[in-house]
Amino acid sequence: MTESCVYMTGRRRTPTTVLRAFLRPTRPARAVRAVRAVRAVRAVRAVRAVRAAARSASVVAACASLLAGCGVVPGTTGGSGDDPITVMTWAPENTRSTNKPGMPALARAYVRWINRHGGIHGRRLRVLTCNEHNDSVAAAKCARRAVKENVVAVVGSYSQFGDSFFPPLEGAGIPYIGGYGATEDEFTSVLSYPVNGGQPVLLAGLGKELAGSCGPVSLVRPDSIAGDQLPGLLDSGLEAGGHPFAQDLLAADDATEYSAQAEQALRQATANPGKKGCVIPALGDRTDTFMDSFRRVREDYPAVRTATDLGSVDQTVINASGGASGPYEGAYITGWYPASSDPRWDTLKKVISEEAFSDNRIDPADAGVQTTWIAYTVLRTVLERIGDGEVSADTVRRTLDDGLKVTTGGLTPTLQWRFEDALSAAGFPRLVNTDVTLQVVRGGQLVAARRGFVDVTQTLQDADLP
Repeated sequence: MTESCVYMTGRRRTPTTVLRAFLRPTRPARAVRAVRAVRAVRAVRAVRAVRAAARSASVVAACASLLAGCGVVPGTTGGSGDDPITVMTWAPENTRSTNKPGMPALARAYVRWINRHGGIHGRRLRVLTCNEHNDSVAAAKCARRAVKENVVAVVGSYSQFGDSFFPPLEGAGIPYIGGYGATEDEFTSVLSYPVNGGQPVLLAGLGKELAGSCGPVSLVRPDSIAGDQLPGLLDSGLEAGGHPFAQDLLAADDATEYSAQAEQALRQATANPGKKGCVIPALGDRTDTFMDSFRRVREDYPAVRTATDLGSVDQTVINASGGASGPYEGAYITGWYPASSDPRWDTLKKVISEEAFSDNRIDPADAGVQTTWIAYTVLRTVLERIGDGEVSADTVRRTLDDGLKVTTGGLTPTLQWRFEDALSAAGFPRLVNTDVTLQVVRGGQLVAARRGFVDVTQTLQDADLP
């Protein structure tokens, strides 16, 4: 990567963006970490209490079952091996902002495929899907439905409203397996089992990747509490690569044009004629507005290359923006997984071909679809470990907590969730996948720009977050 770079967060038209979901009101780093540590301890104690209550309840239920001659205790799923195992997948659909229809669509296709091949350990799956509408009330409603339907897990889902959906799930002890990584709660809740590193690893990884090729870096971000942590994540990656911190440029996050900020960013990024710089707009749902202004003023400055991350721009966004003729052609992108052209995705593509060939909602290159696939791989591993035993939210959670290691065919590192992991002190105790990939848009398609993964654990540990 020899040319300069422009980092774009991609389009987020909902006021509650993925980045904003991570960014809480500013507090001193030690205070934040202390609060998170207390939350973690309380969460562990809560789960232990739930388990104790469940053990007591199971004794009573067993007696009732013997008296009634019933095979399945109410409140459990698949206890006799005859009833289907019920799970749920949710995502926003048909909204004016972020939509992830491929995630529930793939969940349904996966369940058809599994059941057509005999189920998991002889047990059939049943999936419930829910449209969370990019709305906090709807997200909570989906979670309450999951509780009412006695699902054993919520799997491969997307929502920006962890504050709304986690309380009902935590109250019922239902694990959340493989969220999209859209909120901080997914990396702190004891009932969350993420399969990727969310926005933190992508920003840190992007800074690390750009450090060797960019001259001066200008970061344009919101003049708000929400924007205060953006420089720390990006700078942690730049510093790891031996690059000076980015110039921090503030902008209103509700402006209708950004010509002044674009001019200032370009002046700073091109201050060193010996090496082209990078301009990084991080304005959430106003990034497109900034880029409209940027395109108008950039003609007076040297040519630049674009760059972004898969948490903000994926193949579906690239397609919608014009593919090879759009603004992302040639862009470098940090992602969670290998490029969709990698043969490690062949089984996913086979399932789509067999069970959803005509369903254009399911794109194997979509990061949401990929995340759902990996989440269901985790679920399958859990159920195979349980074997002929009772399948319930409690047994699924206990299996995950008892040191289970999940391999995903090389799509991620081996996954294992422990509350004492390396990033607990950094405020992300459930973040277990710190690997990122570097991809590039060629001919309108994301392909690998570099082989293998880059681990950003140390980069995140060193991040200076307010």
